[in-house]
Amino acid sequence: MMYYGFAPFGWVFMFIFWCLVIGVIIALARGGFGKIFMCGHDHNDDKHGINKSPLDILKERYARGEIDKKEFEERKKNLS
Repeated sequence: MMYYGFAPFGWVFMFIFWCLVIGVIIALARGGFGKIFMCGHDHNDDKHGINKSPLDILKERYARGEIDKKEFEERKKNLS
């Protein structure tokens, strides 16, 4: 049997092609290519502290126990 070009390896290229097609379908089903690496989590800016006010950050630090009540009140007074 005679093969021309890449015929013996045609199945490899066909496999790669279908993997790409299926990958694009999955990416579109998950909400687009920009969110492909998000693993289903909602990564908005508020969770990362980008759009938080200084008072919000101070309240979170107090809630986590990083600062005590006295330091919280002093810093809160400095912010106003």
